[in-house]
Amino acid sequence: MTTALRRVIFIAMIAAIWEVTSRLSGLPSFMFPSLTQVFETLVNGLISGQITAAIGKSLGRILLGFFIAIILGLILGYFIWRYKLVEDTLGFVVTALQSIPSIVWFPLAIIWFGLNDFSILFIVTIGATWTMTVNATSGFKNVPPLYQRVAKTYGSTGFHFVRTVILPASVPQIISGLRIAWAFSWRALMAGELLGGGGGLGQLLEMGRSLGQMDLVISVMIIIAIIGTIVDNVVFSRIERNVQMKWGVHS
Repeated sequence: MTTALRRVIFIAMIAAIWEVTSRLSGLPSFMFPSLTQVFETLVNGLISGQITAAIGKSLGRILLGFFIAIILGLILGYFIWRYKLVEDTLGFVVTALQSIPSIVWFPLAIIWFGLNDFSILFIVTIGATWTMTVNATSGFKNVPPLYQRVAKTYGSTGFHFVRTVILPASVPQIISGLRIAWAFSWRALMAGELLGGGGGLGQLLEMGRSLGQMDLVISVMIIIAIIGTIVDNVVFSRIERNVQMKWGVHS
């Protein structure tokens, strides 16, 4: 039996248990909706554009915040790897900041930017930047010294040395960092939209809660899980596997 078939059968079993339990529980539908009710709400939301618009809004925010976090993480990682003074000071602070959950920054974001898109974008960026910085720094540090000595022997220095030796040799660890950073920023985005409004899947969750529509809440949760799974298992996992095979790390 293949892995895909096992997963399909397992999900089908959960769906059947959910449907039967909901119908036999005696609880009102707004508290424990059946799977068919959730599926109907999900399809109607997709057809009407309510859910698709929220997906577009959330993806737009996370792509922008994630892109900024990648750039910042690579730059900070480079300076921490390159200069001992920066490693002893900024590197220590980044390690400490990484342990702070992204949502903790939200009160500060509201004070600095107000209750708007900038606040959400800020915590999404913060959620991924520190993780990206730590992984980029680790990747740069783990470049084999032999590669560096050979490149310098042939006269490679400065930006050319970073572009042709350090960055390519760090790619496997940077890809792993991207995968983890995406997970952090995705969670930060949902928390930010849930509290900050301005549309998006998180705001749709909050609307479902305030209206007592658990079928809408669960529908959005399913969409969030599907997007997270697709990005992690299809996009990053495949990129990571291909890079590891190309670099000879994994056969």
